[in-house]
Amino acid sequence: MRSRFSAFVTGDEDYLLRTWDPETRPERLHLEDNGIHFYRLDIIDTVDGGPLDDTGIVEFEAFYKGAAAGSQRERSQFRRTQCQWVYSTGDF
Repeated sequence: MRSRFSAFVTGDEDYLLRTWDPETRPERLHLEDNGIHFYRLDIIDTVDGGPLDDTGIVEFEAFYKGAAAGSQRERSQFRRTQCQWVYSTGDF
């Protein structure tokens, strides 16, 4: 989750797509500069996602400022594919 947040902050679309579940991944992301900059990530809760699990959940809050200020809270589902964790879906 933290690496995906860092990739989102820096606009690394390739990394975000590589770490997205192929079953739910969009063809392209639109990370154009909209005047909003994320600067902090708080992990609120985790469920599973350990060494013996194939799925996991991370609940987080990401804070932003710039053209608007606030935060986005999401509960994201991840799954393991070939020893790599990938983002599957998220509920806002």
